[in-house]
Amino acid sequence: MLVDSPKLGPVLWQLPPNMRRDDERLAQALASLPGSLRHAFEFPHESWFVGETYRLLEDHGVALVIADRAGAPALRHDELTADFTYIRLHAGSHGGNGNYSHPELGDWKQRVERWSRTVEVFAYFNNDWAGYAVENALYLRNGIEAALAA
Repeated sequence: MLVDSPKLGPVLWQLPPNMRRDDERLAQALASLPGSLRHAFEFPHESWFVGETYRLLEDHGVALVIADRAGAPALRHDELTADFTYIRLHAGSHGGNGNYSHPELGDWKQRVERWSRTVEVFAYFNNDWAGYAVENALYLRNGIEAALAA
């Protein structure tokens, strides 16, 4: 069963893009989550990126998803709210057609290295419509592994 697997990472909860901040509703949802799993919330609406949201997530040990969406840099918030973080890389801005350029991935490598000093980091690529996710993920992983080995 997947729940018992050591390979199970955090459960991703994605809210709809038009859902505005509702602290009471979020508090109720967080209180009902199974404590045996790690959870990460992705908020596509800008209204959620405030101190009250971060405190609710922190109080429940839930990660704020750090999402990188091409064309929406304002929605990338780098707050760490749990003992792990969850990064969703949707599309690069400089590599073309959703691909991440190597300099962009170098910037992410530095963030991951910094965050990994204090929290466990999960990074997922979702720019797979042209097959870039695999190459981008391997490039990022190899860069991080090389830095750790040095």
